[in-house]
Amino acid sequence: MLVDSHAHLDFDGLRADIDQVLERARDAGVERILTIGCLKADGSDNEAFILRLIEEESGIMAAFGVHPHDADHWSGDMESRLLGLLNHPRVVALGEIGLDYYYDNAPREAQRKAFRDQIRMAQAVDKPIIVHSRDADEETCEILRAAYGQSGQENPGVLHCFTGGQDMAGECVRIGFYIGVGGIFTFKKSEALRKTIEEVPFERLLLETDSPFLAPEPYRGKRNEPAYVRIIAECLAQARECTLAEVGRQTSVNFDRLFRITPSRA
Repeated sequence: MLVDSHAHLDFDGLRADIDQVLERARDAGVERILTIGCLKADGSDNEAFILRLIEEESGIMAAFGVHPHDADHWSGDMESRLLGLLNHPRVVALGEIGLDYYYDNAPREAQRKAFRDQIRMAQAVDKPIIVHSRDADEETCEILRAAYGQSGQENPGVLHCFTGGQDMAGECVRIGFYIGVGGIFTFKKSEALRKTIEEVPFERLLLETDSPFLAPEPYRGKRNEPAYVRIIAECLAQARECTLAEVGRQTSVNFDRLFRITPSRA
């Protein structure tokens, strides 16, 4: 059994043929998918699409949050909308949230405020967070350390599509975070990342595709989809010198632990 812990099923690249996308995922052994909803200030039908999907498909759960690209639109109205979505029983996390200093689509101070505010919201409603961090490792760690370092909260979240170094991985694991392993892990020039991931305890790893982005080798540059999480799992099995079944079993256990999945919610 494989789990894709991070996909964007509402994005145009997947939504148009969602039934076929889900069928290919099941054929590849992917039994569960966490789809990520990125809230927009002006609203969209994406939220309704995701809610309908998680109610109709037993193997799909959701998370919602305001992405750092949209942080300058963070407002009381968006906060209220997000709180309402988090009340849904199959919305298991808040995210993706964080800092993106590569694109800088929103002012950095606005990114930091939206990140901190949403962390406080997640703590108030007792949900884990899904963290986006690009070219902002030091500040991401600083904010997470301040929020969770002394809190004693178990399993506070996951560093999605992790590309940081050993210091960041070690720091985040120390305060309880999981590390998301995605398509970049399979790239030929990702030797340093593979070495970092090899040092992370197996019980702190999750598989993800970030579909429709960042397809693994040999599909790099093409549309990604949840079925390809199997390729990432095979690469991880090779790196850790274990079987695909062991990777599937351990990462599924990790997913359930982080997102508090019980049989009734699976």
